[in-house]
Formats: sequence, structure tokens, C-alpha cells
Amino acid sequence: MSLISLTTDFGSFYPAFMKAVILRINPDARIVDVTHTVSHADIRAGAFAIYSIVPYFSQDSIHVGVVDPGVGTSRRSIVIDAQGVLFVGPDNGLLIPAAKRIAGQDLRVYEIKNKKFMLEVSATFHGRDIFAPVSAHLSCGASADEVGERVYDWVDLDFKQPLIQDSSVSGEVIFVDDFGNIVSNIPYSMISQITDFGSEVIVYNRKIPFCRTYGRVDEGNMIALIGSHGFAEIAINQGNAAKKLGISSGDRMIIEACNDTD
Repeated sequence: MSLISLTTDFGSFYPAFMKAVILRINPDARIVDVTHTVSHADIRAGAFAIYSIVPYFSQDSIHVGVVDPGVGTSRRSIVIDAQGVLFVGPDNGLLIPAAKRIAGQDLRVYEIKNKKFMLEVSATFHGRDIFAPVSAHLSCGASADEVGERVYDWVDLDFKQPLIQDSSVSGEVIFVDDFGNIVSNIPYSMISQITDFGSEVIVYNRKIPFCRTYGRVDEGNMIALIGSHGFAEIAINQGNAAKKLGISSGDRMIIEACNDTD
């Protein structure tokens, strides 16, 4: 097992420390950068990024996630074994949606305690000092139960359940991507109960078309669609919807069917 993915809110500089540590321990490791531009301390956005990408990796992959506002506190560091797919990171819910997507409730979670798998641990950079070396040792063949004792009271996180009421679906924004597209937790299966492609919907007090792809509207126009991740999103063709609307992760989103034919 030598493929390691990295998802952080570190920006452009700090991920290099993690890669250096991993490659020093396992020079044959293959490292895939998912993203390092998660909004700072936005655990839900980081969780969505890992959740979205994990089904496309092989079953022998290791996924490291570090969006960690609690670094240096009493929060635990963990490894999750999700039916053989391994996740490494803080015990703050960041890794849970992706792990459940792979294995449902069949998760084995271990607190990282074995110092032989760590560097000297600083108070502020567990990505470098704990998560990177642990992932590298796992990629060299160490098993998840070698890192420490199994725990059962790990921090859970889910994207909540959108609600349908009359001709609308209410959910929340779980991610804003680099294009400014506003991604919700509302799946197509719920949207299709109130409307379908080719219609118009009302979102954030605006009537906009619900289409299959961005190019269905002119440049600068707003559109509702289902993204490649399977959730409803609001976008502007070659524009930034989040900036225009002032929307960020955690905000509410209500999509209402528009029956006005005028």
C-alpha cells in the first residue's frame, strides 16, 4: 500500500513538510494532493472534499486529512480502518463521512499513541509530526491496530438530512469550490421530487434555470445544477456565485420549484 492522498487547509507552503516526511520514510510512496485550499478551519468543507474523492481511489489507499482547529488540545489523533481503506487525521469528524461512504458503520477507529510512528510532536503541526509519518508507516505495511488502542467514542459528523416541504427542499451549503460554485447537501434524488432539468427554481430570492451543465446559460448568468459529486449546486457561468451572493459553507440553502410560466 503506497498511495497516500492529502487534504488540508494549509495553503501552498506547509504541505511540503508532510510530503518530505512521508517520502523520507517511504521513498516509493505515491502522493496525491486532493486540495490544500479548504477554507481555514472549515471541517465540514474538508470532510466534503475527502467524501467526494474517496470512491475514485483504489481500495489500498491511505487518506490523510488535516483541517484541525483543535490542534494541540486534548482532541485525539486517529486512524480509521474502513474495510481496508485507511484514514489518518484528527478526531474532529473530518474523516467520518468519507469513511462511512466506503464502509457504512463498519469502522474500526484507533487512537494514535505509538510514538515509534511519530516525529517529535510540536503543539501546532500534527500534520507533519503525527499524520504524515503514521501514514507513511502504514504505507510500508504497518497495521492500523499497531498505532494504538481502539476507541469507540470518536467524533461523528454528517451532512445532515435535507428536508422536503411542499414544493421546496431545504439543506445547507457544505462546500464552496475554487470557482465559487456553492455546493449543497441536497442530492438529485430529492430535487427530482419537486422539479427536474429544464425548469426554473427559486434560490436566494432569484429565479434561475435548473440545467444539466454550466454551458446551458450565457456567460455571467446564474444556474442551478447537479455537480459531479451528486449534490445540487448554484453557479455562475464563468463567474463566482459565492462571492456574488455572499454565501459560505454552513449557510442554509432552500431550492423552491417555480411554477410561474410567465
